[in-house]
Amino acid sequence: MKSSSLECDAVVFDFEDSVAPDEKQNAREKLRAFLAGPNRPKCEIAIRINALSSEWGTEDLLAARACEPNAILIPKVEGVQSVSDVERALSEMDAPESIGLWAMMETPRSILNAGAIADHARDPSSRLDCLIVGPNDLAKETRIIPGPNRANLAPLLLQVVLAARAGDMTVLDGVSNNFKDLERFAAECQHGRELGFDGKTLIHPAQIDAANRFFGPTEEEIAEAEAIVAEFAKPENSTRGVISMSGKMVERLHLEIAQDLLSRARLIRERT
Repeated sequence: MKSSSLECDAVVFDFEDSVAPDEKQNAREKLRAFLAGPNRPKCEIAIRINALSSEWGTEDLLAARACEPNAILIPKVEGVQSVSDVERALSEMDAPESIGLWAMMETPRSILNAGAIADHARDPSSRLDCLIVGPNDLAKETRIIPGPNRANLAPLLLQVVLAARAGDMTVLDGVSNNFKDLERFAAECQHGRELGFDGKTLIHPAQIDAANRFFGPTEEEIAEAEAIVAEFAKPENSTRGVISMSGKMVERLHLEIAQDLLSRARLIRERT
């Protein structure tokens, strides 16, 4: 599998939409063998299962737990019950606490219940730590025509971003299906970052460079963040709430933003 050599933050292996019903068992066995071998990816690993309510869900979850991924991705999460059912099942399987849960937000009910899902994630016993939007499914289920630069979908996408921030979770933008149209993909990456997403899910290796470029800090942003941190570190500024830099007022909230940006930059450097 190519996944071992990809310059990405995480790889999602899929038991759901990309696997035909008569291939489900074969897919589980192949993934278990691959992840037990020497080419297991060094990045984060997530496995998308079928819903527990489906005929494949329980076997998918058993196989995923055996692979000990970083996360299990639950499809079409419409409320807290979808998450708590998987959490309960993992507890019964004595799954390591290191296995987190990611939730696909891809139906109208997902959006309506985003706040409650975020509240659940704040429970210390919850495994939920990431929300992923499914723009294609949202457009289909709502009959929204996304429009130029997904403008008509933006209100729905922003609700997921707000929920993730309220729940102190990572939030990822959804896929762009036309992997040959890299210009359109780059525009979606820019739009996603402007909406507040932490990253974007991909369907082809050709999309990795653009995603890394748009969702990673630029050299200019890093330099500005370093300057803010350095200025507040000066003895005369150590207790001040607001300082002046290059003709602009800079508050301590900007210091927190700068520190977060530099932390992400360090993680990217360590990955590469």
